[in-house]
Amino acid sequence: MNANHWASFAQADATVTPIRSQSRSPSLAVVIPCYRSGEGVLSLIERIGPEVGWIVVVDDACPLKTGHLVQERCTDPRVQVIFHAQNQGVGGAMVSGYKAALKTPAQVVVKLDSDGQMDPALIPRLARSVLAGQADYSKGNRFFQVADVRNMPRLRLLGNAVLSFLSKLSTGYWQLFDPTNGFTAIHRRTLAALPLDHLSPRYFFESDLLFRLGQLRAVVRELPMVSVYAGEPSSLSPMAQIRPFLRGHALNFCKRLIYDYLLRGFSVASIQLIWGLLLLSGGTVFGLLQWIGHVRAGVPASAGTVMLAALPVLVGVQCLLAWLAHDMANDPRTPFQLSAADAQPEDGSDQPVPGPC
Repeated sequence: MNANHWASFAQADATVTPIRSQSRSPSLAVVIPCYRSGEGVLSLIERIGPEVGWIVVVDDACPLKTGHLVQERCTDPRVQVIFHAQNQGVGGAMVSGYKAALKTPAQVVVKLDSDGQMDPALIPRLARSVLAGQADYSKGNRFFQVADVRNMPRLRLLGNAVLSFLSKLSTGYWQLFDPTNGFTAIHRRTLAALPLDHLSPRYFFESDLLFRLGQLRAVVRELPMVSVYAGEPSSLSPMAQIRPFLRGHALNFCKRLIYDYLLRGFSVASIQLIWGLLLLSGGTVFGLLQWIGHVRAGVPASAGTVMLAALPVLVGVQCLLAWLAHDMANDPRTPFQLSAADAQPEDGSDQPVPGPC
């Protein structure tokens, strides 16, 4: 059977070496970012089933020359290799892979890490809700079964628990867990609407992507899964990533509050948020100043002074709790891919939808 080369993928900092591709009925593409992967990626590719029509391997300046290894030893006609001259991080590798996948007819693009922790046999289940039009984005969740959590290293378990809470605040997806899970599937219309060049290029990529999806009001689903931890080396240093993750979540949280409750709409929840912050901060500052002043003077505060500090704090907390209840119930319900299909040009091309940076 004659094979057609993929369309070349031109990018200033990436070199693409197309291997082979064929006309296929499957509507799935897989992107595999590689850094210090080695021969393990070869067995990973072999386990990817026929439901996948295109496989994009991104060599992110891998010191083990994983991309060249795939070129030399992999004969799978679905595989395309992209080379980065400089390491750009997992986010940068995924942006290159996503752009290449958008050049194919694939309707859903799956991210599969090269460390072998995710089972490629789960790809059809992961993409099912996205293909069915029930969701725009699907991701794995390693916390669904309590028994499976016991297999997770203690440090990873603690870190993921903290990151899950921070991600809920910064993205608005309160029902989601395991935000750093790298096993994901996204619809091409949703992917085309994302500001790919503005996504975080490093390990904050998955969390930043969830924030961008939240701004599109995309529907996100989770697939319970089990990861395999076989002592594989990780290029992620938890201590080194604390500050970037905290900074990223804080910035996205502030952006979300401004976008969702001030710029895009003003509702009762907006009033609750504003008054809650004002009353809580004002009551706290007033109470501290009065406490310091009375301690220095050696005079106990009067009941009226105490109430002037306590009442705004109590009312402010109640306002913020009411806002939080609204925010937690404000989950997207209509998949973005459906509304994007209604606005799609007659020629069927994907048009990016402007969104916040």
